[in-house]
Amino acid sequence: MSTDAAENPAVESPAVNPVVDGVEIASHVHEPHDDSFNNRLNFLRAGVLGANDGIISTAGIVMGVAGADPTNTSAIAIAGVAGLVAGAMSMAAGEYVSVSTQRDSEEALLDKERRELVEEPEEELAELASLYVDKGLEPGLALEVAKQLTAKDALAAHAEVELGIDPEDLTSAWGAAFTSMISFTIGALLPLLTIVLMVADLRVPVTVVAVVLALAFTGWGSARFGYGPAKNAVIRNVLGGLLAMAVTYGVGQLVGGVAL
Repeated sequence: MSTDAAENPAVESPAVNPVVDGVEIASHVHEPHDDSFNNRLNFLRAGVLGANDGIISTAGIVMGVAGADPTNTSAIAIAGVAGLVAGAMSMAAGEYVSVSTQRDSEEALLDKERRELVEEPEEELAELASLYVDKGLEPGLALEVAKQLTAKDALAAHAEVELGIDPEDLTSAWGAAFTSMISFTIGALLPLLTIVLMVADLRVPVTVVAVVLALAFTGWGSARFGYGPAKNAVIRNVLGGLLAMAVTYGVGQLVGGVAL
């Protein structure tokens, strides 16, 4: 122990990882292992989906109106605001229903597991050991692991291996709903403000550039926080946005030309 640690009990020595057969038992500090990772991914998914949908759907609406008449600022603004409000509410409601259904299923499975642990403890222990055997452990070691994990937290052990659920980290329906609504609104404001504030002659090209940059950023962000490849995410986002804007702009020109 160091002199500082000996003189001051509040100063703790660095944790020493156990070494077994010459292998230091330690996790990678740069990889996620905390219990909240499931909810983090849930909010990330809701946020990225909401932002992308807000950018693409609103850009599609305002580009469609601009395709019919790029000088009609009032019509573009009304259509864009209506699309923003309707889309934000739709995203929030849809996300809440979806995640609530998922959480209900998770809670039902956990309740069933709790009953089985009380009514059939020996059978549940054997089942847990069997699951570890299926993962590659020898039967004796699998049974020992099952016993130790059951003694520590039987429900958590079964939920993780058997159900793929963390009882302490169930998905949050309200969190996902608010995340989707807010991110959709933020995403939708970019193409809406860009096309409304820009002069008529530059509305379409400047909006396209702004949307492409925004989608590239959200694609990069989703990959960065979700530990996935950034290039693929960026390409998917940008191509999807360009396709949506091209189609709606073309429809606007076609319908506007017929109406005129």
